[in-house]
Amino acid sequence: MAYEDLLSGLIELHVLYHAAEEEVFGLGLMAELKRHGYRISPGTLYPLLHRLMHRGYLTGYEDTYDRQIRELLK
Repeated sequence: MAYEDLLSGLIELHVLYHAAEEEVFGLGLMAELKRHGYRISPGTLYPLLHRLMHRGYLTGYEDTYDRQIRELLK
């Protein structure tokens, strides 16, 4: 259990780092995390992003990209 908590914390820090650098979105974050060796499913990432938003660490807004609406986070 402690390993899972540590891994979750590292992923949260990684997400926050990238969100501080530029606007991010779920699928883009999944690709970036994969590039760094993390294997994370949408069912794990999106609740994590919602927790970070709920805690006030991230803010989000909807934007249209390639005729699709997606939520960008900062």
